[in-house]
Amino acid sequence: MPKSDLNVALKGLDDLFSTEENRQEEQREQVQQIPIEELFPFKNHPFKVLDDESMQRTVESVEQYGVLSPLIARPRPEGGYEIISGHRRQHAAQLAGLDTLPVIVRQMDDDAAVLLMVDSNLQRENILPSERAFAYKMKLEAIERTVGRPKNVGQVVPDYFGKRSTEVVAEGTGESYKQVQRFIRLTNLIPELLDMVDEKKIAFNPAVELSYLDEAQQRDFLEAMEDTQNTPSLSQVQRLKKLAQEGHFSYDVAFAVMGEEKKDELDKVVIKNDTLRKYFPRSYTPKQMENTIIKLLEQWQRKQQRQNER
Repeated sequence: MPKSDLNVALKGLDDLFSTEENRQEEQREQVQQIPIEELFPFKNHPFKVLDDESMQRTVESVEQYGVLSPLIARPRPEGGYEIISGHRRQHAAQLAGLDTLPVIVRQMDDDAAVLLMVDSNLQRENILPSERAFAYKMKLEAIERTVGRPKNVGQVVPDYFGKRSTEVVAEGTGESYKQVQRFIRLTNLIPELLDMVDEKKIAFNPAVELSYLDEAQQRDFLEAMEDTQNTPSLSQVQRLKKLAQEGHFSYDVAFAVMGEEKKDELDKVVIKNDTLRKYFPRSYTPKQMENTIIKLLEQWQRKQQRQNER
């Protein structure tokens, strides 16, 4: 082969390998610095971004070290980028006064984005019941839409063969598929009752049973709960659920059930804080009040014993 032909052949190979290398480089995810105003929250994002103590610690960390872990986002048709993972980091960066954020941009369809958004946020330590409920529901709906569709190149789709959709949702969460179903039931609660679940004013199991009441019945229950100043026990809401299924539910019925003394309250003596405050200085803490009451009761008991010995 003439030398000139060999050079042409080598040049052609160099171009071929260079093109392949460039192609791989283009496919490799790059961290970009994107202006913070071009980042928008995920549509119907179920996780709350709160200005609490944890957020303040995150802001302080961002001020000192910057955002160390890149956000994940996808391009929006109308411009800018939709955050898939990193809503709390973006909010902390805004509070810290940053102009840009490190972001990995991925092209993802809606269902793939939902799966990644939910899974990345469920890794957090403290997740409210309402957040978990709506996250599980979004993931379940995305999985059910994905079943039977061909996989896109590079798309990771869970293995559905022989599994319930809720089993796929439960994988990696530490929850059983039945518990996932119970969490999803909470999405049927009216906002006021769901807030009470987050605030631990209503326990999880009674809340699941309440979710079987329709909206009007839930509002009647809420009114009855507020009027009786009682929180529901599991047995109470199970009875109310059964009465609703039989067509016998009403505000009066809910008020009567919620007004009953609970078994665990029959042996309790409850004195309201306002009542006790009348007898103590304003500076007294609840613990000081409790200690004083115990001492007075001990003195009274000794006095009663002396009188009985006479």
